[in-house]
Amino acid sequence: MKKLFILVIALFAIPALVNAQILNPVHWNYSAKSMGNGQYILHLTANIDPGWHVYAQDAGEGPVPTSFKFDKSVETDFVGKVREVGKERKEFDKNFNSVLKFYENKVDFVQYVKVKAGTKSVKGSLEYMVCDNHQCLPPKDIDFSINL
Repeated sequence: MKKLFILVIALFAIPALVNAQILNPVHWNYSAKSMGNGQYILHLTANIDPGWHVYAQDAGEGPVPTSFKFDKSVETDFVGKVREVGKERKEFDKNFNSVLKFYENKVDFVQYVKVKAGTKSVKGSLEYMVCDNHQCLPPKDIDFSINL
């Protein structure tokens, strides 16, 4: 009886785990490159599974654009705005009835920062929405910490 119970639980758990993997089409990587004198270039890179896309910061009307919130501190000065490095696509989307900007495969979001001596990391959060040709997943908020 106990083995049967474990088998039934496993049969219900496996599809849930497989489905969770399928519905996570964006994989984020974070890094920092030192430019000397306390200056860094932060890279927040989205690797996007085939068939999916992530919206630009200025996406257009409808979807949730990608956005970044950096934790403010007296040790950190953010220089300029977050830049997007990647092959931006711009298309009319009938679902949103709007021309939208988005990235497929990979996009690198880049932020210049100057920090005081002894600062070990930059923290914050990002929000993004991912869609394919048939569906959009709910927007996700992710906390991040980038080691300097």
